[in-house]
Amino acid sequence: MVLVENYELYEILGLHIFGRKMQHELILIDDLLFALVGIEGRYISIKRVHGKADVVSFQVDASMDLALQELAKRIFPLCESYLLIDEFVESRSQFKHGLVNHAFAAALRAFLLDYQAMVAQLEHQFRLRRLSIQGLWFYCQPMMGSMQALSTVIRKVSANNYAGSAVLNLLQSQAMAGDSAVRSLLEKMTHSASNAYLSILERWIYEGVIDDPYGEFFIAENKSLQKESLTQDYDAKYWRQRYSLKKDIPSFLANIAGTILTTGKYLNVMRECGYNVQVPVSENSKLMTFGSNHQYLECVKAAYEFASGELLSLIKEKYDLIGKLRSIKHYLLLDQGDFLVHFMDIAREELLKKHDEISVEKLQSLLDLALRTTAAAADPCHEDLTCCVERASVLKGLSRLKDLDIKNVSHSNDLEEPISITGLETFSLSYKIQWPLSIVISRKALTKYQLIFRFLFHCKHVERQLCGAWQMHQGVRALNSHGTAISRSSLLCRSILRFINSLLHYLTFEVLEPNWHVMHGRLQTAKSIDEVIQHHDFFLDKCLKECLLLLPELIQKVEKLKSLCLQYAAATQWLISSSIDIPKLDEQSDGSFGSGKLKSKNPSQVLKVMTRNSAVTDSILKFEREFNAELQTLRPILSSSSQAEPYLTHLAQWILGVGNDQ
Repeated sequence: MVLVENYELYEILGLHIFGRKMQHELILIDDLLFALVGIEGRYISIKRVHGKADVVSFQVDASMDLALQELAKRIFPLCESYLLIDEFVESRSQFKHGLVNHAFAAALRAFLLDYQAMVAQLEHQFRLRRLSIQGLWFYCQPMMGSMQALSTVIRKVSANNYAGSAVLNLLQSQAMAGDSAVRSLLEKMTHSASNAYLSILERWIYEGVIDDPYGEFFIAENKSLQKESLTQDYDAKYWRQRYSLKKDIPSFLANIAGTILTTGKYLNVMRECGYNVQVPVSENSKLMTFGSNHQYLECVKAAYEFASGELLSLIKEKYDLIGKLRSIKHYLLLDQGDFLVHFMDIAREELLKKHDEISVEKLQSLLDLALRTTAAAADPCHEDLTCCVERASVLKGLSRLKDLDIKNVSHSNDLEEPISITGLETFSLSYKIQWPLSIVISRKALTKYQLIFRFLFHCKHVERQLCGAWQMHQGVRALNSHGTAISRSSLLCRSILRFINSLLHYLTFEVLEPNWHVMHGRLQTAKSIDEVIQHHDFFLDKCLKECLLLLPELIQKVEKLKSLCLQYAAATQWLISSSIDIPKLDEQSDGSFGSGKLKSKNPSQVLKVMTRNSAVTDSILKFEREFNAELQTLRPILSSSSQAEPYLTHLAQWILGVGNDQ
């Protein structure tokens, strides 16, 4: 009887304990359903770490059954992930976080709606008494990996305050890991977040417009750089830095970022010219998404080819780039010399003044007169030609241009400036260049043209002076001057003139003409404006180098020889007039002419003639020695340089040929 009573007591007690456990389980399931959507319950609470918004933990009351506690803790990571994602959606939907974060938050919100629908279904099962805590765990497991993957991304975005490209790159990198479900989810998130970004990209490559209110796009615009600087500033950065790439570039666009930048730049140039050019867009060319089919790459390529072709056609045909370059060649590279001869004749008096005493306005009027009265008048571009007077010699000007690849720069800083430089050393032509041709013929390019012109112009001046000296010698050929100072001077004049002629022939026919024809051919086949700029800049740099302007040691020797040429030409009239007067004294004394023997009986007159004859001869010999000495010092420099720089071979042969004739 006692055993039966005890058994019944234990049975009642067991049912009571089981009932309590079942009651706790039901309460815990109810709390967990609330916790899954971020709400605290009777036995489940939320703990936050002060100062760390993304650190959240759920805790279950210690009075709860240990087995139930362990089951609840398995589900808590899902609850924490939901709470983190939900708070991220609310915060990143604010305007200040940018379009990519807005799109990402919208995609997360849509994902959370599906998640909440799952929780609602579980709650319905619970109300029907069909859901146990083990069943709840079973149904939550498929979402666990996805929610944790999203929370990992969100923590990194929040910790680093990512926006724009950084968010896309993070999503794409995280999609590389995990199972197929997680990978598929993150790829979907990446596509959704990238839609806003691709809309910015679309406007850039189809219209040349940056519609980027939050600064997320990987192309930056520097509005302080204006196109007018191309014609004013030697170091103008407009073309290179008006639009530039940022550091954060979406990884799926990294390989074509340069092409994207260039496409928009080309369209922008046409818009600046007043042409509302837009790349033809079809349904297939919409940049709505990216993926393994690489359709977006084809869209970018097609847009680039269209923009490049349109801009190249505009500049070459409507703005006649080749015609402008040919006109610059006529004037600044002395391809059309008749106007220059006329100008040097009528402007001689003004050019002989010191550079700070010259009237630029007078030189401009004389230049206009020379252009109107020569074959240059037929050139429709001749009105764009202007003149200016620089403040320093060519050598000093070269030393100040730090971007040029000048050999032995340490020597170029010690260049001797003439004590008194005239307009002949500082005169230069300039050219009016309008947008968009200034992209190719920039201030820097025009400065290089001017350096070459000034060197050629001064060589032409030296040649004209020597030709005048040679004509004076030819004028006294009728005199029997054999064996006298005149014949010696005539030989020297011929050698000096041959030197300057050889130099000009080299500069014109061995450097400028061949390089021009190479550049002209390359411009005809260029596929983009950047190729045009590259070929044009290469032409100018090659001409500067082969014209000796980037070789200070050589150019200083040439300048010294030119200075001797001018000194000799200036002294020629005195040398010849003094030599002619000597035989006249002989003729007065005994009626003979040109014998070279002084028969005057006046000792003072004989002494005077002998002294004068000696002075003339000494002067000629001095010029001859100095010229030959400079030529001899040039020989080893030119010979060694021609081995390293093959283009100097012909110049070396001609110059050394002059030296061998002496």
